[in-house]
Amino acid sequence: MATRALGADNRRMLGKLLVVAAVMFGFGYALVPMYRAICEALGINVLTLSEQRATTGSWTGKRGAVNTQVDSTRLITVEFDANVRGPWDFKPAQRSVQVHPGALTTVMYEFTNIQNRKMAAQAIPSYAPRHSAAHFNKLECFCFNEYTLAPGEKKEWPVAFVIDPKLPRDVTTITLSYTFFEVGGKVPAAPKGGLGDARAAGPGRPAS
Repeated sequence: MATRALGADNRRMLGKLLVVAAVMFGFGYALVPMYRAICEALGINVLTLSEQRATTGSWTGKRGAVNTQVDSTRLITVEFDANVRGPWDFKPAQRSVQVHPGALTTVMYEFTNIQNRKMAAQAIPSYAPRHSAAHFNKLECFCFNEYTLAPGEKKEWPVAFVIDPKLPRDVTTITLSYTFFEVGGKVPAAPKGGLGDARAAGPGRPAS
């Protein structure tokens, strides 16, 4: 009799354990999507968010929205010029690009100190036509800082810019020119007559 009672108790206990195991399994299975949803909402699931950014380019896992400020109906030619006034090499990596107003663009300038001494230098920009300067927004530029270069040192510096879509429609070409000068020396004057006059004869001609 006692053996039967013990066997019945064991079966009841086994049944309870199976029920608890089934509930825990179901809860654990449901916890994964719940955890993912909560972590994505709070931004704390670093692994999942990193995977989403790698595949979608967005931390939210959604495709980034198209920049509606980009005017795809217009193309502006931006020419790059470098005035060399000293014992160094200074030039743009490319002479011109075509960009849509509102689109972010990055170009590079190359500088080499060919002197046998250390120098401190800085660049000053100028624009043609001159009124385009108000619509030429530089987000990153080596002209923001002064640099010290060792003898023979070579540097490459970026210029990241956006042209304001409000740029007048009669402007189809902008020339960005940099003059590099040694800090402590005489700051060179802007090209005589303005850069716009120097470019009047046609695009691609270097400013004097």
